[in-house]
Amino acid sequence: MIIIDDKYISDEVIEEQFVCNLSACKGACCVAGDCGAPLDKAEVKTLKKVYPLVKPYLREEGIREIEKTGTNTVDDEYGYVTPIVNNGICAYATINELGVVGCGIEKAYNDGIVDFKKPISCHLYPIRVKKYETFEAVNYDRWDICSPACKNGKQLQVPVYRFLKDAIIRKYGEEFYTVLDKIAKKNTPKEG
Repeated sequence: MIIIDDKYISDEVIEEQFVCNLSACKGACCVAGDCGAPLDKAEVKTLKKVYPLVKPYLREEGIREIEKTGTNTVDDEYGYVTPIVNNGICAYATINELGVVGCGIEKAYNDGIVDFKKPISCHLYPIRVKKYETFEAVNYDRWDICSPACKNGKQLQVPVYRFLKDAIIRKYGEEFYTVLDKIAKKNTPKEG
């Protein structure tokens, strides 16, 4: 385990390798699961604010669900989450001509329409953060639908934390990432 400030980081974050392979998984993480993407309180407010700008990027089913249930819902385990359509796909999801699921919020962000990239829980995946009273647990989440990403990461030799550099910096800052990177390099066995 790695401890930086009040963050307890699983060794798997630096030891496991991961690079999304959307051509293989088709964005299944936005479709599978028991609920939508976890949100923090600030993101709940942000989604309400950006929804009118993001709406043109969304599928009709997603728009109907958001307008019926709101820009977020509440899950017993995760708290605030994005709405899902028919107990499956995220209401903010898009599907391209190749059947790959993406994020309407992120598309609006990439087009310069909004300044919110997407929920941090999505940006950080496969890292999941759980807040406790005095610390945060930062863990690697294993999910069989991500096996193509694990295989891809091994081939490219990219650890989880490096794949998620931008997301980690967004969540915890540049200094945190620099410290994590130094620890990871120190703990990585040298090739003989």
